[in-house]
Amino acid sequence: MRVGSFVLAAQFPGQGHGEALHRAVRSAEVAEEAGLDSVWLAEHHFVPYGTCPSAVTLAALLLGRTRRIRVGTAVSVLPTVHPVALGEQAALLHMTSGGRFSLGVGRGGPWVDLEVFGAGLEAYEKGFPESLDLLVRWLRESSVGASGERFRFREVPVVPRPSESLTEVTGPEVIVACTSPASVRLAAGRGLPMLLGMHVGDEEKAEMVALWRQYARAAGRPPEEVLGAGHVSAGVCQIADRRTDAVEALVKAMPGWLKHGLDAHVTVDGRPRRMRDPVAYTELLCGLHPVGTPRLCADRLAATSERTGISRFALLVEGSGDLAATEENLRRLGAEVLPHLG
Repeated sequence: MRVGSFVLAAQFPGQGHGEALHRAVRSAEVAEEAGLDSVWLAEHHFVPYGTCPSAVTLAALLLGRTRRIRVGTAVSVLPTVHPVALGEQAALLHMTSGGRFSLGVGRGGPWVDLEVFGAGLEAYEKGFPESLDLLVRWLRESSVGASGERFRFREVPVVPRPSESLTEVTGPEVIVACTSPASVRLAAGRGLPMLLGMHVGDEEKAEMVALWRQYARAAGRPPEEVLGAGHVSAGVCQIADRRTDAVEALVKAMPGWLKHGLDAHVTVDGRPRRMRDPVAYTELLCGLHPVGTPRLCADRLAATSERTGISRFALLVEGSGDLAATEENLRRLGAEVLPHLG
């Protein structure tokens, strides 16, 4: 089982952008010190829900500051960036880090980002498969051209070619954020593992894994790829000597951040939004994920792995909003939970 941290660089009420980003960087450094497997970086634009607008840029910084831990994006929003530009960045990080970089990509949402970056609503509604295919080709082939609806260009050489210096792999790992059967089918048909969100529980994640395997087999993916796909489960982790204390720490801090952050999202076309109740959502997360004593957290992770077949985790550990508490949470995760997981 491989356990990593999920870093949102969340801006809690009363905090500035610099404080949120400092906590994000420091928590990644402590994650390596604590023995975690990976750090996953979220990307958001124009909202305090997350203050990192470029997950791949922050990944570059953290790969330079660490030596062992894997660093991934969770996710880079593909509709608002050119796939070749993102592919070049991913190849560069893959090669210069010794293969420690994972590229997670997602469709994002119908946000004003599409207007600001000039992508348009169609890039979100219809363009994701074309962008994903072009990105994967760039990371796997020696030269690439495009003749699709959105991207058209002559064949050009891939420089740097990500598989050139690491012969045991074909390039950086690519993971797709999946929230619907359509996105599961998209990932499975290409043999790409899924990142599953923290808003769904074990039963739904198990159903999505089963559906992925069904689609992957139908697409003719190799059996070892179907069974060995490294899906990642996102969640929340808060450790305390008593479960009530862990829950209280999150219920005290997270609702203010959630309301402050999620309210700031603006749709590109004025479509209505349905907002979650921040307190109810925090309580839901506490019930779904490892929140409580170290033994309870270990048991919860083991149970999720057994029920879903997923053995990789990206856990939000900054739910208290406090740097010192986040560092302690990470150290306890490494020292008191990981040893129980084998």
